[in-house]
Amino acid sequence: MLFLRLLPHPRPRSPLDTVARVGAHRLASVNDASALPEQKRKRLIYPFSGLEPHLDRSVDRTPFQLFHPCMEDLTEAEKLFRSSARHKIDYHTSAERMDHAPQLKQPEGHTKKMNFFRVGQAFTLVDMPGYGHRAPRDFVDMVEPYLAERRNLVRMFLLVDGSVGLQKADLVAIEMCEEMRCPYVIVLTKVDKCGTGTLLMNLLNVKDVIQTQTSSCFPQPFLISSLYFWGIYVLRCFIAHVTGSMKLKNTSRS
Repeated sequence: MLFLRLLPHPRPRSPLDTVARVGAHRLASVNDASALPEQKRKRLIYPFSGLEPHLDRSVDRTPFQLFHPCMEDLTEAEKLFRSSARHKIDYHTSAERMDHAPQLKQPEGHTKKMNFFRVGQAFTLVDMPGYGHRAPRDFVDMVEPYLAERRNLVRMFLLVDGSVGLQKADLVAIEMCEEMRCPYVIVLTKVDKCGTGTLLMNLLNVKDVIQTQTSSCFPQPFLISSLYFWGIYVLRCFIAHVTGSMKLKNTSRS
């Protein structure tokens, strides 16, 4: 689970604020993607384009292309996710409970806690522990108060393994989001780990669940592969858009 919350005002720097120096993916830049052949570029930037030819003509494509920013907007959004001396993207702190956020030093074994990452002065990304059978025992006590009490929470991103589709734990998480009336988005990850037929079936199932069982979920599921960088450009642009960090020039399909 990932959460976005706006920074209410500039905050003093923490000793933990250091420029991130993690190696970037070779296709992290929109300019690098632009140099690819057209079909590879389209699939890289808009992964649904690789699935669309396999859909029956009767299937409505609209729910998969509601957010379809132009290249200019993708390039502008990229700047927000590029760390520099003046615009730092840093790990900030971790928390185990709502009353700890965000005033803790980094503890050991913090992968099962709420981790806070600042993106300049634009917003904070909160990385929540996974749900399901591997979730920490205090998952509900940790997550539900945060959803209920964090007033500057902008959007939640529910990460679903696209290679296996929605599982029982995912449906429970969706039900929790609906009860909290928290605006959220479903992101299908690992879309490179399965064949086209399996991915298409899982995607259509997610679309049906969104349309029939949700009211707070953004209608478009996002397709992502961190290995090949598929879909990352559009997701970055969506984050920049919903946090009010940039004004888009065009969100319709060109």
